[in-house]
Amino acid sequence: MLVAINVIFFGLFVLTLQFRRKVARLPSSVYLAFTIAFFAEMFGLPLTMYVFMGVFGFTEIYSIEFLLTQAMGTEISFYIHHVLFPISKIIMGIGILLVIYGWKQIFQGKGNLVTTGLYSYIRHPQYLGFLLITLGMNVQWLTIIMLALWPVLVILYKRLSKTEEKEAEEKYGEEFLKYKRAVPGFIPRIKRYNPTS
Repeated sequence: MLVAINVIFFGLFVLTLQFRRKVARLPSSVYLAFTIAFFAEMFGLPLTMYVFMGVFGFTEIYSIEFLLTQAMGTEISFYIHHVLFPISKIIMGIGILLVIYGWKQIFQGKGNLVTTGLYSYIRHPQYLGFLLITLGMNVQWLTIIMLALWPVLVILYKRLSKTEEKEAEEKYGEEFLKYKRAVPGFIPRIKRYNPTS
């Protein structure tokens, strides 16, 4: 039941985004697959744990944390709970904010080239947001399937960004090219972009 509720919640989050083209649906489909794998393995009986049980010879493994505690001692549990998990939650929170505020700016832009706010620091804040959310989920509950899906998600969002940039170049011409030269795609810059400079 918890798996279904969480998958529906994250699925609705993806459905709130507008998809103009078929190519935009592919990363969202992989994102949804990532989410299903996350919650199925988190609340179900994880495939990853079966693999680790065989490899490491343990009869019961409940999580990666359990495996690390068995292999490295209980001290590692402190760092997992008090350092790693809080950092991953912050990463996920930043990702959620990037998606929400990035979408809000695009919506308010009404079809114009948006180069202010988040977009004055990074060209694809929403895609970075999705990648940060899924990275944080990976840290919270690392599984083989999610570990394999995350790089695929990175590649798909990178490809989608290139497709969208070609369209923006055709639509906005030199205005977009100037913006693209000044603002990085996925790694935010410190200095704000000023279109008049």
